[in-house]
Amino acid sequence: MHDPIYEEAYQGHIIKIYHDPDAESPRAWSNLGTLICWHRRYRLGDSHEFESPEEFLSDLADVSDHSDLSMEHLRDRAERKAILLPVFLYDHSGLAMNTIGFHCPWDSGQVGYVYVTLKAVRTEFGVKRISKALREKAEDILRGEIVSYDAYLGGRVYGYVIEWDGEEVDACWGFVGDYELDCLLEARRAVPAPSPVPCRLPPHKTTPGSTPPSGSPPAPPCS
Repeated sequence: MHDPIYEEAYQGHIIKIYHDPDAESPRAWSNLGTLICWHRRYRLGDSHEFESPEEFLSDLADVSDHSDLSMEHLRDRAERKAILLPVFLYDHSGLAMNTIGFHCPWDSGQVGYVYVTLKAVRTEFGVKRISKALREKAEDILRGEIVSYDAYLGGRVYGYVIEWDGEEVDACWGFVGDYELDCLLEARRAVPAPSPVPCRLPPHKTTPGSTPPSGSPPAPPCS
């Protein structure tokens, strides 16, 4: 195991944070959306059989592959059937992904889409009509899925190990994103609470000449 990226003493234990060497892709989780990408060097997102974005949008919009509709019109048609967000990739000394684009025009560009059909939204949320608020909620979920996948692509997946007296007593892996927000907080919650120290009751009154009972050393007084 590599050296920890963070270490602290907490309630008599040692917490160590590591990069997760065997991180599972968030796309293996139960996601609301489907992430469709095309890239000549990387296999990204979910598996699919669409040769091109045009073919994908035509299928989603339920129009002929031989349609002469522009990409803009194909997307407009597709958005009648699904909630659809563009996905962009930045490829320079590592990979980064988002839904709003990057400032560098040379090392970035649109790489695909993340989407969920309106039918799937109705099923997921148990509604017949998709309100504006529900559409915005679904879009936020899709953006969150890309944030998680971006962290995975960037190697920002962590685990913790809790040690006591040099021995491992607990560990958990697969925390995606900033380790200070999830992994470390969860590790602190997992540290066993310190054992309560028994308190000393007020001393018994004794008669002259009597001796207090013998026993273990006195405990601290009760507060």
